[in-house]
Amino acid sequence: MVGLEQDPSVNCHNGDTKWIDCGGESMREVLGELYGWWERGESAVLASVVATSSSTPRSSGAAMLVGPGGEAIGSISGGCVEGAVYDAALEVMTSGEPRLEQYGFNNENFFAVGLACGGSVEVFIRLVNRASFPDLASMAADIDAGRPVCVATVMSGDLAGRHSVIRPTGACRSIGGGLDDTLTAEALRMLAAGRPGTLTPDGRPDVTVFFESFPPPPRMLIFGAVDFAAALAQTGKFLGYRVTICDARAIFATPARFPVADEVVVDWPHRYLAMEASHLDARSVVCVLTHDEKFDIPLLNVALRLPQLAYIGAMGSRRTAADRLTQLSKEGLTPTEIDRLSTPIGLDLGSSSPEETAISIAAEIIAIRSGRSAGRLTGGTGPIHRERPAP
Repeated sequence: MVGLEQDPSVNCHNGDTKWIDCGGESMREVLGELYGWWERGESAVLASVVATSSSTPRSSGAAMLVGPGGEAIGSISGGCVEGAVYDAALEVMTSGEPRLEQYGFNNENFFAVGLACGGSVEVFIRLVNRASFPDLASMAADIDAGRPVCVATVMSGDLAGRHSVIRPTGACRSIGGGLDDTLTAEALRMLAAGRPGTLTPDGRPDVTVFFESFPPPPRMLIFGAVDFAAALAQTGKFLGYRVTICDARAIFATPARFPVADEVVVDWPHRYLAMEASHLDARSVVCVLTHDEKFDIPLLNVALRLPQLAYIGAMGSRRTAADRLTQLSKEGLTPTEIDRLSTPIGLDLGSSSPEETAISIAAEIIAIRSGRSAGRLTGGTGPIHRERPAP
């Protein structure tokens, strides 16, 4: 992974500290480095954001590693508290004891460790090696293959530091304390929502458990093998989607034209979507870029009847969009179903090129996924950063 060497003075550490800023990853993105040390029998410290309040740069699940040589990989707060977390991680490296730390802005002491944005974060810091995490290899294999898996880690109480890797088929080991059934059920709920979270089990106020869920990547289905599709595929991959491009025209739908896509399918769009429906979930998005009614209308007739889709957008002029809505109504779709369609697709950014249009579409998807208005931040009110609602 390519990183940036950070000025040691920024971290308040000595010049031997190698800081690789990877933009604030989740455990999924730093897993390669973690697994490399684990495989060589070395120890590393994993620091994970487990809870946030008010405005914070990173959400729950953000992760940072401190390696056996003192190198720091990743970011959990955009630079606000990394120095303090790094120091705590070095202590965990020595003691082997997990720690739950809280960092927040301190109005009484401006120079205290905290978040200048005014929020606070809780960070769980634990040692990872072959002894403490013997099932890391199987978990990494599941994540790499896109198989759903969740890690439940106890952060407090007499079971602090114990974890279990949980799959839809069940837990790989017992955490103890009679908590296994409760934690398995919660882990499966977190997997379905595609997000991390915490739980204090009923009757155990001393125990808090952090769930890191790793569902398969969300799907982005792009219909229409056009130049806009190539730009959107690249943007979708950047956002972490598994991208599929589908078109009935074999001469255009080729892997050579769309090398970044995970798959390029030659089929009638409506037929392919109907076949894939059972593999789509509440994170899946459909982007229709053909603006050709012989493809669009049958496809949208299928898409708008699939209640689980997070986003459905269709490209076209305002006149094309108006005609499309009229035709869909004639197909028997209800007003509620038709209201789910974003057409013309994207936000009003003044986009013209395929790349700008791709950003416009991606921005609309993010806004809908986050439940935000997509207005300008300047002049607005309320928190900039907040947890996204569950799908």
